Amino acid sequence: MSARRIPASQDPVRPRPSAEITVTLDGERYGGLEGQTLAGVLLGSGRLSWRTTSVAGSPRGVFCGIGVCFDCIAEVNGERDVRLCQRRAADGDELRTQHDALPVPVEDEDPPTATSDGAGS
Repeated sequence: MSARRIPASQDPVRPRPSAEITVTLDGERYGGLEGQTLAGVLLGSGRLSWRTTSVAGSPRGVFCGIGVCFDCIAEVNGERDVRLCQRRAADGDELRTQHDALPVPVEDEDPPTATSDGAGS
């Protein structure tokens, strides 16, 4: 995918000038503009996904874009579980992909017992 950034001279909104910034994801550099979210920087640079699902290994990036679904999480500057669609990018941000194994179910050592009224204790 090629970058989709509109040159400021052709933008009908006429934004104020923005400084260029650079972020890294797993050591790879991506350029963006001040004011973009981290997801916006990655998407604008042509990167569509940056994590995989725990079960099938399916690629994930932005799904909802409003912070509800958590598909876009990554580690940012050492902080885990950051939703990249919600975090504004800062020059020099370091991102790392996040892949967590599914939790293992734990057996309850003391299961509830039934009472005479059928409710658990």
